[in-house]
Amino acid sequence: MQNWRLTFGIIMMLLLTAIAGICIWQAATYYSIYQQGLFILYVLLYVLFLVPYILSKLGRFIAIINGSKEIAEGNIQNTIQDTGKDDLSKLAGYINNMKAGYQSALENQMKSERLKTELITNVSHDLKTPLTSIINYVDLLKKEDLSTETTRAYIETLDRKALRMKLLIEDLFEISKMASGTVELDIEYVDVATLLTQAIAESNTSMGQASPEIRERIAKFPIHAHLDGNKIWRVFENLIGNAQKYSLPGTRIYIYLDESDDQVLFKIQNTAAYEIDFAAEELFERFKRADESRQTEGSGLGLSIVKSIVELHGGEIKIEIHGDQFNVILHLPKQRLI
Repeated sequence: MQNWRLTFGIIMMLLLTAIAGICIWQAATYYSIYQQGLFILYVLLYVLFLVPYILSKLGRFIAIINGSKEIAEGNIQNTIQDTGKDDLSKLAGYINNMKAGYQSALENQMKSERLKTELITNVSHDLKTPLTSIINYVDLLKKEDLSTETTRAYIETLDRKALRMKLLIEDLFEISKMASGTVELDIEYVDVATLLTQAIAESNTSMGQASPEIRERIAKFPIHAHLDGNKIWRVFENLIGNAQKYSLPGTRIYIYLDESDDQVLFKIQNTAAYEIDFAAEELFERFKRADESRQTEGSGLGLSIVKSIVELHGGEIKIEIHGDQFNVILHLPKQRLI
């Protein structure tokens, strides 16, 4: 009953074929010219109309089989061409959709394998650099008769490199937890405006005078929402830190915060110091950085962590690039959605 048109068509073809067979037999056995003429007329109409129709359907069916065989043998670029509107056309469309889905899955798998290779390469690079420095400075401290001032400088370098490794390992651990879905949110009724103001103040303190000037435009105080305050703090910290690291010297960072009836609206805008010659969405990939030369310190996981936190809250994040202007836009739900 779900395919009643196809069922009805098959029944009619079988019925008309049976009648044609009866007409042929009757024309051969009846002596009445009038009756023979009617039987022969029916057979002629059957041959002229129904037989070509059946052959056409059969040809399209064979074409679908051959096209399916091509796809099954690995030629996923092959597309079954069928412009009809019947069930055979639907079948061709379903196979084409399956092929498109398989092709998309294959491309995603290849992209995933490429990202895994990049991840291993970049993790190795980012761990090896501070580790090599630590080993070298420890060797210097062991072998040389150093002054107190030189020893203190070496220890400060060791401390900085060790913290760098600690940051990278912590970020790797956090992103792996989020990817496995084992992170639980501690949802509270927080003032997002105050949280953002504190994050901006702390970022200015940590970066010092070298940091680009931040201009915040917060629509109102307070802006309340049911969120995990610690995780949202990490979001603000990562986004502001990225903007400070990758902004063109002498430019400003603009931060906007507003609300609608059901969402908190956040935007951070800066002028990029490096040309971004790839798709904006790729920056959400692990270890993807605008600074491809890797001259700035950082785990390269900042935006990936931000995206994971926002999506855990049921929010949305997107990146917009207009020339050198780099914008990250967040929409966070005010009510708990998870």
